[in-house]
Amino acid sequence: TGLNRDAYSSFGARSDRGKPAFFNDRGTGSRGRHFYLGKFDGLKGQYERGGFGGSAGMGNNRWVEESRDEEDWSKPTPPNERLEHELFSGSNTGINFERYDDIPVEATGNNCPAPIENFHDVDMGEIIMGNITLSRYTRPTPVQKHAIPIIKAKRDLMACAQTGSGKTAAFLLPVLSQIYTDGPGEALQASKENGKYGRRKQYPISLVLAPTRELALQIYDEARKFAYRSRVRPCVVYGGADIGQQIRDLERGCHLLVATPGRLVDMMERGKVGLEYCNYLVLDEADRMLDMGFEPQIRRIVDQDTMPLKGVRQTMMFSATFPKEIQILARDFLEEYIFLAVGRVGSTSENITQKVVWVEESDKRSFLLDLLNATGKDSLTLVFVETKKGADALEDFLYREGYACTSIHGDRSQRDREEALHQFRSGRCPIMVATAVAARGLDICNVKHVINFDLPSDIEEYVHRIGRTGRVGNLGLATSFYNDKNSNITKDLLDILVEAKQEVPSWLESLAFEHQHKSSNRGRSKRFSGGFGARDYRQMPGGGNAFGNRGARNAGGHGGNRGFGGGFGNFVSDGYGGSYGNYGGNYTQVDWWGN
Repeated sequence: TGLNRDAYSSFGARSDRGKPAFFNDRGTGSRGRHFYLGKFDGLKGQYERGGFGGSAGMGNNRWVEESRDEEDWSKPTPPNERLEHELFSGSNTGINFERYDDIPVEATGNNCPAPIENFHDVDMGEIIMGNITLSRYTRPTPVQKHAIPIIKAKRDLMACAQTGSGKTAAFLLPVLSQIYTDGPGEALQASKENGKYGRRKQYPISLVLAPTRELALQIYDEARKFAYRSRVRPCVVYGGADIGQQIRDLERGCHLLVATPGRLVDMMERGKVGLEYCNYLVLDEADRMLDMGFEPQIRRIVDQDTMPLKGVRQTMMFSATFPKEIQILARDFLEEYIFLAVGRVGSTSENITQKVVWVEESDKRSFLLDLLNATGKDSLTLVFVETKKGADALEDFLYREGYACTSIHGDRSQRDREEALHQFRSGRCPIMVATAVAARGLDICNVKHVINFDLPSDIEEYVHRIGRTGRVGNLGLATSFYNDKNSNITKDLLDILVEAKQEVPSWLESLAFEHQHKSSNRGRSKRFSGGFGARDYRQMPGGGNAFGNRGARNAGGHGGNRGFGGGFGNFVSDGYGGSYGNYGGNYTQVDWWGN
């Protein structure tokens, strides 16, 4: 057999669904491996603190995890230099803590706890405070100032905050802190009764639901940081990846589970996850989950018999918008909750300079090239398009033009999507073409420019897209290409620009006025029944005529010279100084940013 039988003087048999007994390598200590009668099961042990472990002659094969679960969960475990370096090396929060002083915050509800000004103002324990320091968080962001004491007070929460405001840490810090204080409780005993802990069905103490794979992975990465030197083991499950590997990862133990709704339902149906002892439920980007059609699965997860009822579990919902559907969900899932609004609900950040320019469909590609050249090839730039086919086509075009770029959309495999995000984050491909799959929740530091090559059809999607820049106090720039195809968003777009104190093109104001009164002119054959000469109302902010003489436009058609005869005039501090095509003048990135 090739086995050294002396090495296995005693090992416990296991009859788990008909599988043969397993044993550990002799003397492997904390790096033990699973075998089924000599056949390598492919599972690595959970290294360092908590995991498989074991040595020759260990008669009952008890997991090291079990004995550790009996210990005081509030006390940190010994440091691990390798893991600490992996989690925190070069840690950069991307947060500009100095730019948060003037953001309005409103909390409504009975007996709302007072906000904190410093992380030390609330007792979160030794483990959390140590990891906050390692993560280089200097002080809480506005949503964290209010959410942390609310969650620590065991109140349900509905929080609406501008995207990029630090929502992930706002719920992870207090939830993990509470788990460290309370310990595993009944979840540990349930796991023991269902086989040795971590072997079969898992009973997470906290569940975080997220709409996309990328956001789930992002939350999981943050959870690993704040769970460092603790006995809490975070796990993540999401669609589009090997479910077998995710099951094996779950079986090593799971206290905090991050999941997309579809994959979680699958795991529950397979008997791998039970929610009987889920004390903390978080719905992140809840509005996006409804947009993606996850509501039946969410309700199936939350409303099932095994999930503790609202009022028993603690539930937190986070969103950048608060439409009627979210209000209904909050009413059904939350008990006596506090509503937290950071900034105006559904608004854009004033840290983002928003520009809207008129670009015909046929001119978009050449305009994009000029824009990329003007803002610099090394600046991280997200370019949003509406379709997957359009994303591939634009990526190919930019590649042929000599730009280091990548793309991300729903038809790309999970591995390709993760690789694209890695290349973008690292700066190897500083331009990423994306569909709406990347629009929400992704926390990519240092994105300088978001370009809406195709404007979305609704304003909420616009808010989330441009929120990829100007995150957590930093400055950002968003440019949107507008033409006749985008008429349905005109009024909402104008309102967003005005509310965020952005410069509004006079032509956009005129179009918004025109669309507002469109219903009174339904009898006319076209939007413009009569012709007019130069479209003077389509002027750029600097005063130059955006399109020169557009000629007569009879019955909505373009007559005469539809070129850019007049140049762009002075677009933001002499921004687009010369003629279209080479921009001329003294257009610079400094001018573009308005500094």
